Amino acid sequence: MTTPAQAIEIIYQHPDFYIVNKPHDRDFHNDGETTGFFNQFQAQVDESLFPVHRLDKRTSGLIIFARNIQAEHFFNHALQNGQLNKYYLALGGNKPKQKQGRIIGDMVKSRNKAWKLLRSKDNPAKTFFYSFSIGDKKRLYLLKPYTGKTHQLRVAMKSLSVSILGDDIYQGEQADRLYLHAFALSFNYKHETIRLTLLKPQGHYFESLDAELLQKISDFDSFNWPML
Repeated sequence: MTTPAQAIEIIYQHPDFYIVNKPHDRDFHNDGETTGFFNQFQAQVDESLFPVHRLDKRTSGLIIFARNIQAEHFFNHALQNGQLNKYYLALGGNKPKQKQGRIIGDMVKSRNKAWKLLRSKDNPAKTFFYSFSIGDKKRLYLLKPYTGKTHQLRVAMKSLSVSILGDDIYQGEQADRLYLHAFALSFNYKHETIRLTLLKPQGHYFESLDAELLQKISDFDSFNWPML
């Protein structure tokens, strides 16, 4: 298999886990003759690792790899019990049905690799968001998923009548990438508070964001995040 030459950026290194930066348009798993992101990083650090969570191929941002089974169990428990907080940035066009609030509903498979949101809430996807105008009829969305469903945030945005820029599955405006980025993680580990942000990801619109707005977003703890 071929492996991209560029080294994966380590954002945070702990004896029990790594937090790294996944570029957009990189498959998590092997794809044909191309080594996937997970296996590339295992080879880079020469360790056997445990994936804690995943990002879609076209989504960029922070991702955790556990370095031992005990850490994997900790993160699995934290994910299931809402103790690992993940925050995403997304860009969308059009006018949303609401500028902030809850998006809750069951998800089912639709057509052409897509999913759709239902009104029922038997086992719902849960997301809360804030949004900010950035001009040119576009808005920046700060999204916090409370569950981890496939395509959850892309479907949530579609439900607002605002597909993410570059999202060809959900009829988003054409762009140079899918504008969805896992920009922050916050959790406690062995009495230590871990709080990381990864701003200014690749992409024309991300790189053009106002510094004052980015500073406001980076203080995500100050937002009123409800219990869903």
